[in-house]
Amino acid sequence: MTESLKSPLPPDSAIPETTNRRKLRRVAAASSIGTTIEFYDFFVYGIAAALVFPAVFFPGTDPATGTIASFAIFAVAFFARPVGAALFGHFGDRIGRKRTLVWTLLIMGLATVAIGLLPGYSSGVFGFFTGGIGIWAPALLVSMRFLQGFAVGGEWAGATLLTAEYAPQGQRGRYAVFPQLGPAFAFFLASGTFLAVALTVGDRSAAFLEYGWRIPFILSFALVGVGLWVRLTVEETPVFTAQLELDGKSDRISKGIPFFDVIRDQWREVLLAAGALASLFSLFYMGTSFLTSYGSSMNLGRPFILGMGMVAAVVFGVSTAVSAVWSDRIGRRRLILVSCGLAVPWSLALFPLLDTGSRSAFAVGLLGTLIIFGVAYGPAGALLPELFHARHRYTGAGLAYNLAGILGGAIPPILAAKLIVSGPTIFVGVMLSALSAVSVLCTMAMSETKDREIQP
Repeated sequence: MTESLKSPLPPDSAIPETTNRRKLRRVAAASSIGTTIEFYDFFVYGIAAALVFPAVFFPGTDPATGTIASFAIFAVAFFARPVGAALFGHFGDRIGRKRTLVWTLLIMGLATVAIGLLPGYSSGVFGFFTGGIGIWAPALLVSMRFLQGFAVGGEWAGATLLTAEYAPQGQRGRYAVFPQLGPAFAFFLASGTFLAVALTVGDRSAAFLEYGWRIPFILSFALVGVGLWVRLTVEETPVFTAQLELDGKSDRISKGIPFFDVIRDQWREVLLAAGALASLFSLFYMGTSFLTSYGSSMNLGRPFILGMGMVAAVVFGVSTAVSAVWSDRIGRRRLILVSCGLAVPWSLALFPLLDTGSRSAFAVGLLGTLIIFGVAYGPAGALLPELFHARHRYTGAGLAYNLAGILGGAIPPILAAKLIVSGPTIFVGVMLSALSAVSVLCTMAMSETKDREIQP
């Protein structure tokens, strides 16, 4: 790191010694519950985009075009995420992690509930707009999807900082795993909720298309209430508090603008981290969203696809946890490099495997994809906070993470949907493999961070 990252304060290992176990458990719960809710909201859209949105919001198109349109709107959120990262990062670096995270949770929850209440293109909802609202339906869907991405852009960095800045020195990977487990919990809940609805009203029934798919979105309201209650009980991180004291201010930590500061001082870290994590995102969103659509086109049945999603979520969570804890011993960079390296040949083999059309091939493809993703995702929760100075850590970590989301999570599913229609599926594998190769190079260019102090 540069000299500017050295601190006149004691090492960050001294801070948690005054923090009791009860406080640490509360922080872990707040970060995990928050990311679970945020990603649950994110995933229910991905599942709905694969299963029902082509029929609900694009009824005049053929199935392939409707799927492409649904995933194009899915990508809107990824382009909104850097905007959220910059804005919420600004306030997170100025007024604190805790207060900023309350707002991200509220915005995400309200946008998700609103999607569940939207009328379809030609059908109403709960007796209202019985004739549909036409083109306004997908337009409103785009708006709510933008708000979802906007909120997630500020959520992840704040949640990881909440744990990383409380964690004892040498155990940052272990503590940072809690927000990293949120996506696994969320994928399990999202798949399970859709599965329960499909089994109750019938996965191919008119009731599922009319109101069944809305239930998982509306249930988000209850989850947000729980998340807010937990988050409001958490104190501000000791590192942020120390930064306030160091600057001798009570309301902000820097006269500069965090976004411009991080671009000026640590642009290299932002770009390398974004490139290194792009493979991670491509595996994750291809596995959790696109493969749901692909499995549906193979007529594997929604209950089977959603059930496999729940199994994969458990396996993915285990690989994330093991990798995060292990990264405290062997380093973050090495594990991310292993994941990206495995992703290169795996991406080439994935679609030929899926094209056999069997349920066992789909299961192996889904599980393998999320296991490789988990190997990199676990250490990422500690890696990004360790890369950036406390003055702009929220902004820097959020920008790197969400730029990776555009490269790996927004573009590949759209291109994959088009490639599936226009050519052999192996082209999708070539695209993913090439992206993983770029991530390998970026990871090799990074330095190890596990022994760095993150004190201001």
